Amino acid sequence: MNPILTIIIVVIVLILLWLIGVYNGLIKLRNRVKEAWSDIDVQLKRRYDLIPNLMETVKGYMKHEEGVLTKVTEARAKAMGAKSIEERGQAENMLSETLKSLFAVAESYPDLKASQNFLSLQDEISDTENKIQAARRFYNGQVRDFNTKIEVFPNNVVAGMLNFKAWDFFAIEDEKQRENVKVKF
Repeated sequence: MNPILTIIIVVIVLILLWLIGVYNGLIKLRNRVKEAWSDIDVQLKRRYDLIPNLMETVKGYMKHEEGVLTKVTEARAKAMGAKSIEERGQAENMLSETLKSLFAVAESYPDLKASQNFLSLQDEISDTENKIQAARRFYNGQVRDFNTKIEVFPNNVVAGMLNFKAWDFFAIEDEKQRENVKVKF
């Protein structure tokens, strides 16, 4: 066999192996991003499920606060209906803000603050907020790794040919919203 032909075959085989490695690496990272998003989704669903229970608990005590209750309900519905990651982030930030205002208003109702059911839901929501924050950090780390992998040369050439797109970060928009939901009773 001709030595030049052997070298060409070896080079082609090495290039194919490299392409396979890059492709498999991109698939692995994309699946990690999807898994991380799934973790966020689970925690957000948990929060959505807790909100109606919270609303029922506070309704009897907060008869004069219909506006706050309506805002929480609307924010929950908007968050549940959000499609894109950016839209979802904005809706979740709005929901967090309305929950903060609900808890702030609840402070002026001593009987509500003493309700065991309310205290239990308050703890559950606080725990869920912490889990959402952790899931968000994990997701954003996976997105960072994936986006970096598809942007560096020569991976960007392969990623472009195979139509891999960058993922959006699940971001908090302003400094005020960077605070955890804190509930004190």
